[in-house]
Amino acid sequence: MPWVFTRTAVRTAWVAVLALQAPLWRTDASPQEPRDAAQQKIVANTNLVVLPVTVKDGSGNLLAGLTAEDFRVFEDGVEQRIEVFSADAMPLSIVVLIDDDFKAEDAREAAPSLRAILAGISASDEAMVCRFDLEFYPGEGFTSDGDRLLAELKGAQEASKERPPVFVPWGSSPSWHVPSTGEPPIAAPTNAGSRPTKALDDAVYAAAELLKVRGRERRKIVLIVSDGINGPEFNKHHYEQTVGELLAGNVSVFGVAVGGTSYRKKFRRLRDYASESGGDVYYARDERMIDQAYTRIAEEARHQYTLAYEPRGVGRAPYHAVKVAVNRPGMVVKTREGYYEGPPLGE
Repeated sequence: MPWVFTRTAVRTAWVAVLALQAPLWRTDASPQEPRDAAQQKIVANTNLVVLPVTVKDGSGNLLAGLTAEDFRVFEDGVEQRIEVFSADAMPLSIVVLIDDDFKAEDAREAAPSLRAILAGISASDEAMVCRFDLEFYPGEGFTSDGDRLLAELKGAQEASKERPPVFVPWGSSPSWHVPSTGEPPIAAPTNAGSRPTKALDDAVYAAAELLKVRGRERRKIVLIVSDGINGPEFNKHHYEQTVGELLAGNVSVFGVAVGGTSYRKKFRRLRDYASESGGDVYYARDERMIDQAYTRIAEEARHQYTLAYEPRGVGRAPYHAVKVAVNRPGMVVKTREGYYEGPPLGE
């Protein structure tokens, strides 16, 4: 699915981020040009489209050391000139969003691994541990204190251990149907039934709200540890609104998908959020793989390339498709897939 954002959002957020990053590379800046002057040009350019880009080799390893000359950017099939390029590692602001309603077998794998999240957090990062099921449970605030984070992760570990799931009654009996000819009526359902669910959309929205006010020099991510289950009808914020909140705060979603071995249907919501926001999803079959996923996510988020361009040679249209290519064979390039010039969908 495409990444939905407006150039207004770029004006008010991403351009400010780029103005604060250092060092920045510009195609039109001479070696003698003061860095402050280059920053002023960036701020003055209100039409920049900014893309966080991850490049991996065929084995899934991050590829470092690329320069602006290694990249090509296309909008609606028209090649664009890269105006700004950055390869700097950035400090992270992380909301660790932990599913509080795992199935029993998934809880046994996920809960013991949560403390391994600390391995991917450096002294320059900050994090907040939050939980969700049908409700969102915020943490006590962002912190870089490892001892405090460890205590909060231990608490989340206990909360995520095997426990009775949260059930919500069916709106009607799962066996309800239009009676066929001659079928005797049923006076009352013998089992109205119920189903476990959780409000993933609302949880992601709340996490994005917490992150959007963090420092503009930071890369902001939501790290979701979940089995991917979501009950759309139980969310106050629908999917498009949640994506809009992510984009307004320049927040990327990374997921650790617990309880599956492939791109199963139940993880589609996680994949969509990651795709829309320029993040990624890692699939974990056991505790060891979950541990590894935490470190890889922190490394990937910290070392994304940042490309920016001013669209040229394209007409006005509601949606513009974006593609980034690398001049090296066998590389996998991940970024947002496009943007809308108008208001985000659903607004």
